[in-house]
Amino acid sequence: MTGQLAWRWCYDLLATRGRGDQWSFMNYGYAPVDPGAPQVPLDPSETADRMCIQLYDHVVSACDLTGRDVLEIGCGRGGGSQWLSRHRAPRTTTGVDLSDRAVALCNDHRSGPGLTFVQGDALDLPFPDASVDVVVNVESSHCYSSFPGFLDEVHRVLRPGGALLFADLRDRQEVDELVGALEASSLGLVSRRDITAEVLNALRIDSDRKSVLMKAWFPRPFHRAVARFAALRGSRTYRRFQDGELVYLSAHLVRPGA
Repeated sequence: MTGQLAWRWCYDLLATRGRGDQWSFMNYGYAPVDPGAPQVPLDPSETADRMCIQLYDHVVSACDLTGRDVLEIGCGRGGGSQWLSRHRAPRTTTGVDLSDRAVALCNDHRSGPGLTFVQGDALDLPFPDASVDVVVNVESSHCYSSFPGFLDEVHRVLRPGGALLFADLRDRQEVDELVGALEASSLGLVSRRDITAEVLNALRIDSDRKSVLMKAWFPRPFHRAVARFAALRGSRTYRRFQDGELVYLSAHLVRPGA
């Protein structure tokens, strides 16, 4: 099984687990290391997903989404796209994901003003040239067979002056390659930030909640693999963040020409 097919199989499996109205986010989260930092205001129904929502809030804080056409590439179970549509006042929000099962789950259980979901490949997006104002890409690009190819597709679908709001993890030895691709792309790199400490803090805070979900939704033989995938406290992935072997970056890029 190739790498991309393996990721598709994994996310197809995850899309079938648990109730569709639960576990709407699949990212590692973001928690400021300063305990006095202001918190993102949430509806009561959203508080369980606070860490994951705070990652989206961090990523999109670089750009006003009001009245804009927003595309989330790699929308997963759809919680991020739904939150953006309800709280950032875009004109439209479209979530696209490689997994058709995930898209079906999103269409059944996620709703918001101007919100839609479609199946598609990040390297061959089913959208016309210059058709969106903002692309959001959270914790998905490490699955792609070509990160430069993804950036080319983002450039193609963005309107001049449009923004890519990005966050993802890489092995320490792959960080220079990631940053080099961002700097060499036809998009202009406005800013980037290492948010590993904030992501690790979120993983620590949210580990018990995620562990309960894992034990409820997956048979025991899958627990170790799911714990590693979700970076639960004590897992190899969690330890790699602690040891600096995994690095998490966020970035803001803009298509020139506005």
